[in-house]
Amino acid sequence: MSSGENLDPHKIPDVLAQDFFGKLFSTKYQLIPNLNDLYELELAFYEQQVLSDEELLRNSAYFARVCNNFTRHFLICTGDSLKLADHSSSRLKSFFERNLFRTGYSTHGLFPYRGKFHPQMIKGLINIMGLKPGDTVLDPMMGSGTVLVEASLMGINSIGIDASPFCRFMAQTKIDALTVPLSRAQKTLNNYKEVFNYFSERVGKPVAGIRACKRKSQKNVMSVMEPVAEYVIKEDRSRLTKQQKETSDTYNFLLLAYLDSVGYSERSSRRSPIEQFKAILERYLFVVEKIQKGLIDTGLELSATTAMEGDARDLPLDNKTVDGIIFSPPYSFAIDYLGNDAFHLNYLGVEMDNLRNSMIGLRGKKLSEKFELYREDMEQVLSECSRVLRPARLCTIIVGTNNNQLGKALGVDPNKVQGIHEILVQIGKKYGFRLIKMMSRPIIGISNTMRLEYIAILQRS
Repeated sequence: MSSGENLDPHKIPDVLAQDFFGKLFSTKYQLIPNLNDLYELELAFYEQQVLSDEELLRNSAYFARVCNNFTRHFLICTGDSLKLADHSSSRLKSFFERNLFRTGYSTHGLFPYRGKFHPQMIKGLINIMGLKPGDTVLDPMMGSGTVLVEASLMGINSIGIDASPFCRFMAQTKIDALTVPLSRAQKTLNNYKEVFNYFSERVGKPVAGIRACKRKSQKNVMSVMEPVAEYVIKEDRSRLTKQQKETSDTYNFLLLAYLDSVGYSERSSRRSPIEQFKAILERYLFVVEKIQKGLIDTGLELSATTAMEGDARDLPLDNKTVDGIIFSPPYSFAIDYLGNDAFHLNYLGVEMDNLRNSMIGLRGKKLSEKFELYREDMEQVLSECSRVLRPARLCTIIVGTNNNQLGKALGVDPNKVQGIHEILVQIGKKYGFRLIKMMSRPIIGISNTMRLEYIAILQRS
């Protein structure tokens, strides 16, 4: 007999008037606005179980208040949403207003890298994995550096590794932007045409609405600029003086904005490339000014981060040296990351064919070959993750599954295909990982390709 069979119909309004969130959370906790997805409520519930009230105030991803005090996440996110160009659609502006606490904060708003994490979700996962300030988290496929930025804001040390030189550059620039003095970058707005022309000469000029062809590369993103530019760029950042590092960080900040504008210009002829650059530079400055003010207002101290170029199948780390791992392997072969980054990688002097033949998910020709090589590569990755992770600590894998594509690769009915998330859990068992939690979240934007992304939390034996 169900509990509602004998319920007086007149009492139904009383039942419906109950606070659903109040049943899950004590009234002393107030959730972040626009918390709607089931996986977010799950993560919020686990955060409340794992963290003390003091820890919730410092590092919670999903709570706005604890008792009468605002959380740091709420404080650094609140205020104006991400600044967009005047010509941006109302739909895009509405998206960033709704996602103020999910994606549109800190330096995550620099460069819209395809397939990147939801930063708020990463913060929640770091919390429920039991990682504390002073611990070290690894992302062996760091992409745009979301894990590194979030960990830095939480007082947790981090190491990020990626095979793409552009990803390493992008991640490092986002980290450095948390502290870079902005006086020089702000002044460039008054001379944005001169700055645009400077980068056009050195990097290559975009053509509105036309996809980039291969350009003459500069071979090194840290190559020395002309003295008139008033910047000094060196390869060995560890030896830079404070003033030289400020110069280097400013240059990289401007370069990332320029490369971002190139991508927009090649996708759309709606605005001239130079106007795109100005709009993006304004957005970048807004993003960094806001987070830097938030860091000062909350007294938040950043932790150590290391971003490096490398191979997740052969990690340059000692055994049992990290306290947690979070990563998102390629969605099998659903996204051509190199094709998206072609202009930027060409500028860095990267041999695209060599990189393509070494990147996980891109090796091979036919779908069946790509799939077999993907499995082989992920065996090595999980073996390495097991080697560097301390016993009993957690490894979280976030991955989507394209059943139609896998069905074609394997020659089976897409409805009967084993998902990538299931395959990775199965491989993990070989290397001492056991599944302790599987969650799913809807994918917005490419749902015609993949509808769900899975969050698999594994524990090392």
